[in-house]
Amino acid sequence: MAITVNLYYTGKNGNARRFAQEMESSGTADAIRAEDGNLRYEYFCPMNDPETVLLIDSWRDQEAIDSHHASPMMGALAALREKYDLHMTVERFTSVEIPETEGQFIRK
Repeated sequence: MAITVNLYYTGKNGNARRFAQEMESSGTADAIRAEDGNLRYEYFCPMNDPETVLLIDSWRDQEAIDSHHASPMMGALAALREKYDLHMTVERFTSVEIPETEGQFIRK
């Protein structure tokens, strides 16, 4: 069962977007994507909120998340969050099979 965590990073004066840009340009995001069990690590910018960035972060299971949280990568992330003075809101989801009755509405 995959676990997806939506993290909303919010700052001021464009700091959330600068944070995401530095995560990408520094290679930190790619290093996280390369971790065992990472399924998705992508940043998105809401159209109606220029001070927030959404990170969609998916993992194979809780063990993979725990391993990521125990890695030195978390220190780098914490330092960047402090640098840009960001605050976070978190949502957590687990994967389920889509019932056939709902599958008819999904265009592939």
